[in-house]
Amino acid sequence: MKNDDEPSRETQNEWENDPNNWIWGMFYYNRKDKRSYFPKKIKELGWHANYADPNYSIILLLLIAVILIMIKYFRN
Repeated sequence: MKNDDEPSRETQNEWENDPNNWIWGMFYYNRKDKRSYFPKKIKELGWHANYADPNYSIILLLLIAVILIMIKYFRN
């Protein structure tokens, strides 16, 4: 069942195609879009991240912390 607060697929496509939602043409930043990740136009190439989503910021910080811990403890 679709959430009534979720924007339509047409609206999501408009956001994705709007150059104002892309920083330097490669970083998607849209506060209205609540998705943390969404598939690229060619789905086999992976996913885009929404850098405006607070959940993504937390995930990114945790990932960086894990990498730094691994570098510190597993370095020769």
